[in-house]
Amino acid sequence: MPEVQAMAERLSAVVAGSRFAGATPLNFSGLKTFSPAAESLVGRVVEGVGRRGKFALFELGGPRIAFHLSQGGRVDVEDPPKATRPKPAVVRFLFEDRPAVLLKEFGTERKAGWWVLAEGDEGPLAGLGVEPLSDEFRELIMSGAGGDGRRIHTMLRDQRTVSGIGRGYSDDILHRAQISPYETLKGLDGEERVRLVECVHAVLDEGLAAERRRAGGLPTKIGDHWVVHGRHGTPCPRCGADLRRVSYEAYEVTYCPPCQTGGKVLADRRLSRLVR
Repeated sequence: MPEVQAMAERLSAVVAGSRFAGATPLNFSGLKTFSPAAESLVGRVVEGVGRRGKFALFELGGPRIAFHLSQGGRVDVEDPPKATRPKPAVVRFLFEDRPAVLLKEFGTERKAGWWVLAEGDEGPLAGLGVEPLSDEFRELIMSGAGGDGRRIHTMLRDQRTVSGIGRGYSDDILHRAQISPYETLKGLDGEERVRLVECVHAVLDEGLAAERRRAGGLPTKIGDHWVVHGRHGTPCPRCGADLRRVSYEAYEVTYCPPCQTGGKVLADRRLSRLVR
């Protein structure tokens, strides 16, 4: 959320008030909708650039264009606009008398994409969960209905449950709250739930403040302000013990055993396979 929110604010400052001049697809699989066509929106005034979950939204007075960066997506603000076709490019958004916005994707997943949404059509936004800084999120965590039996790290990352928290922020939130990533919401007592909500607010607010110091689009390197995520093997900033990780096929979870799991080292499936 912090990366996309701050980027949307920067893009809004660049293109708000201009007229949409079209979109140039640069990757066959990037466009996820077929109707309406982007060309039908040419000439509409860009009211601003918003955000819902991890989606950025060009607001066009009813219709919208949404785009999602996935893991490897990045954004360039091209001033002046270019006509080149960079290898990782997905789409170039054009605006009258303003810089262009180029969506790129690095890596091999090819999950970054964009959607042209008619007025009233929520498209991929329809399935998103509550925003993490909202009253609805607090109610989800604090209420008796908050009996989710999944691991809390999994729940926080599930965009259908909570919209906008990714892997890096989940690691940092749970470390600050001193909650095991393997704990469940159902297993948290009232004090731990309060602490979780407070830490979600604190970590995301700090992340947003850091992201607002950037300029332009979204650079290749992000997450440089994370406290524990991706820093396994380094000292815990709270207790000094080595941070540990649990590795999965596409991602990893970083945690501190003394601070979060009562000193227990969580089973790492990759390491277990190597040991066998």
